[in-house]
Amino acid sequence: MEGMTHRGKVVFGLDIGTRSIVGTVGYKQGERFVVMAQRVREHETRAMLDGQIHDIKKVGSSIAIVKEELEKDIGGKLKEVCIAAAGRVLRTVTTHVESEFAEEKVIKEEDVYALSAQGIEQAYAEFQSGNDTDMKFYCVGYSVIRHYINHYPIGNPEEHKASSIGADMIVTFLPEDVVDGLYKAVELAGLEVANLTLEPIAAIQVAIPEKFRMLNIALVDVGAGTSDISITRDGAIEAYGMIPTAGDSLTEVIARHCLVDFNTAEQIKRQAEEQDEITYADIMGLPQTISRQELAALLKPSIEKMTKPVAECIRELNGGKPVSAVFVVGGGGRIAGYTEMLAEELGLVKERVALRGKEVMGNIDFPEGIEKSSLLVTPVGICLNFYEQNNNFIFITFNGARIKVYDNGRLSVVDAAMQADFPNDGLFPKRGRELNYTVDGKARMKRGEFGETAIITVNGEMGDIHTPIKANDVVQVIPSTEGERAKLEIRGLPEFEQSIRVNVNGRVVELPKFAQVNGVLQSGYYEIQEGDAIRMLDYYTVSQILEFLDVILSGNTSISVNNMPADRDTPVYENFTLTWGESADEAYPEEDEEEAELSSENQEAELYAGDEDTERYAGNKEAALHAGGEKVMEEAPQTKKEQPKDENEVKSAPAATTITVTVNGAPVILSGKASYVYVDIFDHIDFDLKKPQGSIVTRLNGNTAEYLKEIHDGDVMEVYWKN
Repeated sequence: MEGMTHRGKVVFGLDIGTRSIVGTVGYKQGERFVVMAQRVREHETRAMLDGQIHDIKKVGSSIAIVKEELEKDIGGKLKEVCIAAAGRVLRTVTTHVESEFAEEKVIKEEDVYALSAQGIEQAYAEFQSGNDTDMKFYCVGYSVIRHYINHYPIGNPEEHKASSIGADMIVTFLPEDVVDGLYKAVELAGLEVANLTLEPIAAIQVAIPEKFRMLNIALVDVGAGTSDISITRDGAIEAYGMIPTAGDSLTEVIARHCLVDFNTAEQIKRQAEEQDEITYADIMGLPQTISRQELAALLKPSIEKMTKPVAECIRELNGGKPVSAVFVVGGGGRIAGYTEMLAEELGLVKERVALRGKEVMGNIDFPEGIEKSSLLVTPVGICLNFYEQNNNFIFITFNGARIKVYDNGRLSVVDAAMQADFPNDGLFPKRGRELNYTVDGKARMKRGEFGETAIITVNGEMGDIHTPIKANDVVQVIPSTEGERAKLEIRGLPEFEQSIRVNVNGRVVELPKFAQVNGVLQSGYYEIQEGDAIRMLDYYTVSQILEFLDVILSGNTSISVNNMPADRDTPVYENFTLTWGESADEAYPEEDEEEAELSSENQEAELYAGDEDTERYAGNKEAALHAGGEKVMEEAPQTKKEQPKDENEVKSAPAATTITVTVNGAPVILSGKASYVYVDIFDHIDFDLKKPQGSIVTRLNGNTAEYLKEIHDGDVMEVYWKN
């Protein structure tokens, strides 16, 4: 408010009730609250029902009139207002919240406030998880039932040293349409909401001072459309409730009985508080009279009907038992017989249920001419609540739309995005579609690439999801983009880089593995598709090895694998030996005489050279046709045969020997040959090479052994399959 800063913070509070609007302007001075001006205006029509605005324009017009009258009274302009919502469709959540610190510290006001904000967010999440309606709810108030430091109860944690603080809280929620209606009506009157609370929270600020909250007391604010209830115990407000029945239900009974309109019936009800006999004119224009006693008898069934659900709600909120006392405020509770009937329903003596007005306003200073009564408890409480907590909504513009956000004191862009139902994945970079496939039966997944992050501006300045926001900020979010889908070729698999080493005609050859995709052999350049089943083959068939080496054998050539007869379909696994029984001339019938006369060194290069020798052996067909790794890793030792010095000289055959070796822990006797090599043991042990069960492992005296390695008496050998 302009021109009033010398008096401290001046507060404008509006009690927008079902029957009337009460505007109060005042300021706090020490422990007292000074009311500078107060105005009351009744609705000309039933623009509000059961605490909810039904005609926003008419209510807004009435608020504007109250505002203008108060501005004249105080000689200044009013811009902000504190309001309270009635408890129609009130929902409450009781929650416990904890905040741990990295190390022990002195608790400050901001720590307590942050804890409350955290509790509100936690309660909202709990409420939403059980919200089975299509309605959107807003938090309209909260109360801390109990604070804790280091998990022990404490009255006020501020200035205490602790490693953690906690709180039991009760948080209240109302539907969006109730809250929106209040905000819109206030806006039409040219005002902005500074604080929003709940009517019973506001009323309790005045009706039940903190020193009385140790007692188990119920406060019932009986308005025109709703009866709002709150319960205190152990120094805190423990529960809130609402009954959608109040003073208007009695007015309607009078209207029907006396055959008058609603406003006339309301006047009859009020006059009965002070007069023994009331005179009025019915809708026919005929003068009529009704006594206070007759009116009391008429309303008794309705009062009983009105107090019964209130008593039931009090018991429910209080754990199934009655409270010690009940304070009644609001105009609806002033009707004769209400407090007595409520006491009877609760099983309390009538003195324990009483109207509270002047008795609880000792610290409230009113201008001359204003009588302290129960009608003014809630309007003054709305003003006082402003000093207790600042829990209001703010408006911002998000992507061109004006939205309302609950202000918890630390709002950021992400809070606005959530309130605007902006897709969560629109804020963060999105990965492209992932690729799922299997390799040798095991599931694999490659993630897609990240897209571009969202572009966020706040009031034209670059920001991010954590950028703080305040009232009337303009937030613009360009959604993040999706990245490229995952792509992978067979050659990109780590298994594809592995190879199979086999012994071909005495030389170790390294063969790249084949990949079988959905049963079909594919090259390393094959792009893996969603759901592909890939099998990395750990063997070559004889035919595939011959093709890889570009070797052509005649149809009657004998082939052996591990010294056992084989055919072109026989699998050759890691460390197997492949041999065939024809000369080089027969193996390469397409070569001409010039090629056949190549030196032994060049023949070896022609058969086994890899990519690095391609240029060196230009014209070498074998080296030019394959692009794998080096094929020749090592050459098995060859025994050079000596020619007899004389054609007629004949060497005698070496004598046969017998040796005993240990194979897989069991002794094996070999006989009938002059010397023995490793593969000879397969003729004497039960080991089926035709049914491979993995890669074969051959060891001699603790070391890896080749098949043609010579063995001797006493050697220790191992042979087994390795998966």
